[in-house]
Amino acid sequence: MAEVRYEAASRIYPGTDIAAVDSLDLEIEDGELLVLVGPSGSGKSTALRMLAGLEHVNEGSIYIDGDDVTLTPPQDRDIAMVFQNYALYPSMTVAENMGFALKQAKVPKAQRMEQVREAARILDLEEYLDRKPKNLSGGQRQRVAMGRAIVRHPKVFLMDEPLSNLDAKLRVQTRTELADLQARLGVTTVYVTHDQVEAMTMGHRVAVLNFGVLQQVDRPSVLYSHPVNRFVAGFIGSPAMNLLDADAGEDGALTLGGVAVPLEPDVTADLRERGPGRYTVGVRPEHLQLGADGIAGEVTVVEELGSEAFLHVAIQHEGESTVLVVRDHGETSTKRGDTVHVGFDGPTHVFAPDGGRVGG
Repeated sequence: MAEVRYEAASRIYPGTDIAAVDSLDLEIEDGELLVLVGPSGSGKSTALRMLAGLEHVNEGSIYIDGDDVTLTPPQDRDIAMVFQNYALYPSMTVAENMGFALKQAKVPKAQRMEQVREAARILDLEEYLDRKPKNLSGGQRQRVAMGRAIVRHPKVFLMDEPLSNLDAKLRVQTRTELADLQARLGVTTVYVTHDQVEAMTMGHRVAVLNFGVLQQVDRPSVLYSHPVNRFVAGFIGSPAMNLLDADAGEDGALTLGGVAVPLEPDVTADLRERGPGRYTVGVRPEHLQLGADGIAGEVTVVEELGSEAFLHVAIQHEGESTVLVVRDHGETSTKRGDTVHVGFDGPTHVFAPDGGRVGG
C-alpha cells in the first residue's frame, strides 16, 4: 500500500499549447479509493496514465510511497492497471491469464498458483480457473482482469472505466463488489469514470476535473451539498441541479419566476458587497416542492421511477420560458399539462459570473 501525490503535474500533447492535464495537485491517501471523474476530454484518463507511466509528464512530479516516479518506467512503479476492455489473452485459461505477469517475473510455479488460487477465492472465480475468456460473462471477465492485478500485490491499483462494457444491471452489481473488494484489500486505488453516479457511490473521495483542471476534491456528500463552483454544481447529481440566471439588486435579493429565493445570511451579505449584477441560482430537484403558492408553471414531462417521480415544470422567468425539475413522491397524481406552483424546500446555491460560489 502507498500514498500517491501529484505535484503541479502537467501533460501537454505535441502540436498543442493547451494542457490535457494542467498543474494537477492531488494527494491520495494510503488505502484510499479515489475516483477521478469528469466529462469527455476533462483529462481524467490522461492523469491516470501519467501515474501509470504511460504518458509523459511535461511539468511537475508524481510520487508513489514518497518516491519520485516521474521518470520511472511503468514496469518499475509497482502498480497494476485494469482497463475497460479487460485485455485478456483469449488462448489462455483464467488461471494462466491471472498468473501471466507472475510467470513473466519468473515467480516459481507453485508460488504462482498459490497466489492465483487466493485471488480466485477472493473473486469467487475458483470454478472458472480452467475456462477460456470466451466462455465467461462480461462480469466474470472483469473479475479475471481484477484477479490479474490482485495476484501481483501492487502498491496501487489503477482502474480506467473498468465497468463501461457491462450492461446497466451488472454494472451496479459489480461496482458494489469492487468497492467491497477494495475495502477488504486496503490497496490504494485510483479509479477513472465519466459516470458521476458511479463516482459518488464508490469513492471515499471524488476529484472532479474539467478541461484538465482540478475543480474540487472531497467526500461525495460535500461535493453534492457544497459545490465550490457552477461546473461542479451542474455536473454532480442526477438529475442535475437546476441552474438559472437572475439579477441581484442593491439589497442582495434574487427572484425566480417572480418569487424571492431564500438565501443564507452570508450569501445575502456577499451579494450586497459584490453589488448588483447577474448571478446563477442553483437548487436541487429535491429542494423544490409543489404547493398552494410559489412559482407558477405547467408540467411538461413526468418521469416516474417507482419510489420517486421527477416533474419537468415550464415556468416564465424574466420573460422567457425555462424548465425546473422537481422531485415528487413515487405515487404522484400530477400529470402532463397540469398547472402547479413550485416552492423552495431546502438550500439554494448562488454562483458569481466567473462560476465561483457566492457566500460560505
